[in-house]
Amino acid sequence: MRNQRGAQVFRITGARQSLADDVRGRQRRYIISMSVRTVSVVLAATLWNVERHVAVVALALGVLLPYVAVVIANAGRENAPGLPSTFVPAPMRPALGAASGTEPAGPVPDSGAAGTAGGAPGPE
Repeated sequence: MRNQRGAQVFRITGARQSLADDVRGRQRRYIISMSVRTVSVVLAATLWNVERHVAVVALALGVLLPYVAVVIANAGRENAPGLPSTFVPAPMRPALGAASGTEPAGPVPDSGAAGTAGGAPGPE
């Protein structure tokens, strides 16, 4: 195995569902909703003279379900906002520190005005 320094690492958990799986899932949801619609229309026709209130609810479901099924089936691919970031940054190497025994340098005086503190013009 080669050592790949500086290579970007990606998490597989952040990968989106494949397009084929997405289409298959939408087709399955559409077929299930159309099957429920068919059952509700047949139920409405069967119960019309027996239990009219249930038949009206089943008929309303049979009328509204195709619209809902088409909207759901034509929805775009889902985003995954809750998943972790797919990019894992490479570990940072610590910067080289100052040599031991030396103290950090103090503020550097401004070179604009020689002999004055803070670069302000002196008395004339």
